[in-house]
Amino acid sequence: MTSARLCLATILLIASASQSVDAQQYKMQTPIPPGIAIPDKVDTRLGTLKFFDGFPDDATVEKLYDNLDFQRAVQAYLLALAPVSQVANRKGIAGLGPINRTVPIFQDRMDSKSLFLTPNNNTPYTWFWLDLRDGPLVLEVPPKVLGAIDDMWYNYVIDLGFSGPDKGQGGKYLLVPPGYKGDIPAGYFIVRPATFSVWVPWRSFLVDGDPKPGVDLVEQHTRIYHLKDAANPPKLDFVHVSGKAFSTLAPADFTFWEYLNQVVQEEPTDPVDPVTLGLYASIGIQKGKPFAPDARMKAILTEAALVGDASARAINSRLRIKESYYYPNSAWRTGFFGGYKFEDNGARILDAYSAFFFYATGVTPAMDSKTVGEGSQYMGAFVDSKSRPLDGGKTYRLHLPPNIPVKQFWSVIVYDNQTRSMLQTDQRWPAATSQDPKLAANPDGSVDVYFGPKAPAGKESNWIQTVPGKGWNTLFRLYGPLQPWFDKTWRPGEIEEL
Repeated sequence: MTSARLCLATILLIASASQSVDAQQYKMQTPIPPGIAIPDKVDTRLGTLKFFDGFPDDATVEKLYDNLDFQRAVQAYLLALAPVSQVANRKGIAGLGPINRTVPIFQDRMDSKSLFLTPNNNTPYTWFWLDLRDGPLVLEVPPKVLGAIDDMWYNYVIDLGFSGPDKGQGGKYLLVPPGYKGDIPAGYFIVRPATFSVWVPWRSFLVDGDPKPGVDLVEQHTRIYHLKDAANPPKLDFVHVSGKAFSTLAPADFTFWEYLNQVVQEEPTDPVDPVTLGLYASIGIQKGKPFAPDARMKAILTEAALVGDASARAINSRLRIKESYYYPNSAWRTGFFGGYKFEDNGARILDAYSAFFFYATGVTPAMDSKTVGEGSQYMGAFVDSKSRPLDGGKTYRLHLPPNIPVKQFWSVIVYDNQTRSMLQTDQRWPAATSQDPKLAANPDGSVDVYFGPKAPAGKESNWIQTVPGKGWNTLFRLYGPLQPWFDKTWRPGEIEEL
């Protein structure tokens, strides 16, 4: 018998034996339905996975665990954008002076020198942090402001000023720390944040174009002191920060995880759902335990931060939730799809949540008010009329039809795609706004806003400078939106390349 025939005979013998085993019937045998058993080899995006009758070999186990750790880390990253942004926000503000004693004010409005997520430059901000670890804290809010309090997990706590219980008259708020069991005196608006550290931003308003009267009211009436010091409150340090170069932006590298661990260790985790805490724990971030990833896990977390940041950028710039866009075939979309909680029937809208906290700060029902003539409305555009990225080396026009539906004012502000902060150019305020007396309207009352590295001839008053080689995006804000905005009988144009 030749060697070829011998090999063939051996194969047939093995096959015959295998068939006899497979064909063997057992008394308790049940046919396995399709889709239950896994083949001995599976080709996937991870490569070839190998099994012995359903049991993975060592290389497959290692590959799958690496993938599982990476997947969980990317999801943890997207879910942690909010608290990590708060840590960065607090670090930037804390650099200006001690918490509870320092009140930064953008006395001449915020400008492009400061790196903040999508701020406006229409009104002066007061922007500070409070810490409740030493007991109840009194916050005396001045009159004629509009603001809110958010906690470290970026949960909305309460509105202040015009939209709050003081109704713009000013008042005393008593912030009670988590777990406090002491007596609560009368005479205060009681606030019970779920975290010890809370963020307090508010806006004062221009008076005949002048920010000073509103800022003066803030400095005259704002007080911060512990309840135990009510008889002798300490003096506050009001720090003017317009034009100051500093950053409140969160990192997108391994440091991101260190920021997240700081929140988990320092703050109550009760407000966070078990699945999110489980994702954090699965990558080594768990309350009361050290965060000490080994070399393998640190490499995975470093890559996951990069992919998480890239994913957030993809989600924000090309949000695929069709219902979030205001009009058919339009670039304009809302930042609050699912409301200020980003929910639909109790389910978190994950992409809307990630997009917002990658791009912006501050959650309050007032920012998503649907009341005609009150509150504010926001719409963002990240591409031009042909769905192409906005290029700082090109010139564009945005046409706003007549009778822009606002009771107060509107603005268009340009932001840097990288930092999501105001685009840094020769212009202090990269914006066009109805507050600007130099803004020119067309004979029919419509307004054209121009974007580009150079102003079109004769359009300097309506021009926002951009930078060749840099991308940008924009937010259109309406303060006191009117009915034509809500019923969509008035619609802004798209951003068209000229």
